[in-house]
Amino acid sequence: MPLSMFAITAPGLESLAAAELRAIGATQVRAEEGGVGFTGGREMLYAANLWLRTASRVLVRVAAFHASEFHELERRARRVPWDQYAVPDRAIRFRVTCRKSRLYHSDAVAQRFAAAVAATLGDGAIAGTAASSGTDDQEDDGGDAQLFIVRIAHDECTVSADSSGVLLHQRGYRQAVARAPLRETLAAAMLLAAKWNPAAPLVDPMCGSGTIGIEAALLARRLAPGRKRTFAFQRWPDADERAWTALLSRAEGGVVAGAIAPIVCADRDAGAVAATRANAERAGVADDIDVREGAISSIEARGESGWLVTNPPYGVRVGERDKLRSLYAQLGHVARRVFPGWTIALLAADRALASQLQLSLEPKMATSNGGIPVELLVGRVPVREAAQ
Repeated sequence: MPLSMFAITAPGLESLAAAELRAIGATQVRAEEGGVGFTGGREMLYAANLWLRTASRVLVRVAAFHASEFHELERRARRVPWDQYAVPDRAIRFRVTCRKSRLYHSDAVAQRFAAAVAATLGDGAIAGTAASSGTDDQEDDGGDAQLFIVRIAHDECTVSADSSGVLLHQRGYRQAVARAPLRETLAAAMLLAAKWNPAAPLVDPMCGSGTIGIEAALLARRLAPGRKRTFAFQRWPDADERAWTALLSRAEGGVVAGAIAPIVCADRDAGAVAATRANAERAGVADDIDVREGAISSIEARGESGWLVTNPPYGVRVGERDKLRSLYAQLGHVARRVFPGWTIALLAADRALASQLQLSLEPKMATSNGGIPVELLVGRVPVREAAQ
């Protein structure tokens, strides 16, 4: 029986996630508020968790019904097939949002759902049940509990089971973190939105924890981002371990032995360089990335064309932007002097700062990073300045 599913993404990444889903065979792919809806069987659910690089969670639509009174909510909540997604003595959590509805108290809604679960699975399943706050792509400390996401809008209630567990950006490799880390999902989105070609060299001169370079190596080698972690669906009563193992085996069979072109990660901070090396080792791509310690001015081009991709500081605090102007100007100068003919792509929160590069850049993606609105700006470094 086909499942109705939903991949949660950060704002602005919906089209990228939709393209990823189509590539792995999902059907009825459609952008919706907060992500991308799609349809498929159980193996598609497993594949989406294994392969999606730009999504935060994969949900399964469990139930949808009208409810404008609590007695109506209680009656219909008891019809939800809770036992397909949770087991007795395993805690369950609810994340509830209510908008423009007669039922507007999220904690009260969660209590009704908890009672419905207890009627099906017993009291042990609802230990610690509460309506948590925050966005659906936000981290929480729910531990091993099964998460259900409930949305009530205009008196229409949708119940979804989280099949992912911890957010999908947690590939399992990034344990060493530098300052202002970039989420793995956003690093992958930068590469996909900029249309980076894995056959072309890539350089990140301000690599931080190395996330951009590592995600590039995973793409280049066709390594599934979720291959080293576990998921909530593996604990569901109908989990098919044989199907999951077969899917992993097929993914392993498609891996490329090594990155085709050089991938260089550099940073002037020794701690960032050490973090990048440790993370690349855990990701299984240490041999695919050349990690260097050095200032932007020391970076060298690897070939006549390639990609300069980075996430420079944004300068969100008062007074920081003035200090960062010289950094952006230096990046632009190095790009023009060392990387003529290359493509440059950077995540920017301030067009005025980005203008210091003195390069023609076009926005390719708008999203947020750590709550800060950012744009992916992409442009070609002119060849005519190579001799300067």
